Amino acid sequence: MLPFRQPKGVRRLSALSELKIGESGVLVALDLSESVQNHLMHMGFVPDARVKALRRAPAGDPTVYGVDGMEIALRRETAEAIQIQPALELPTELRAAGREDTPAPSLIEAAR
Repeated sequence: MLPFRQPKGVRRLSALSELKIGESGVLVALDLSESVQNHLMHMGFVPDARVKALRRAPAGDPTVYGVDGMEIALRRETAEAIQIQPALELPTELRAAGREDTPAPSLIEAAR
């Protein structure tokens, strides 16, 4: 579907493996076996966690992701089973102040 024809208010989901280096997403779901889900959840892959693609191996697989202060390498087949939505970018002044976990003022006002 073309971007301008997407209904407003609908979350666009994609696979974690689709993130480019430096991009972030918010974890929505793990479509993996229960044992793998539990293992990843213990490492910080929980709903609403912010995940960032940090670097990729020279051959393209695995990719190192940052989540909850940890760096975790995942193979492409595992990352394809993790659903994310695009992360909202924070205003520059919040990022510069090191307050990446603080919601943007416009988001707070919108929630009221």
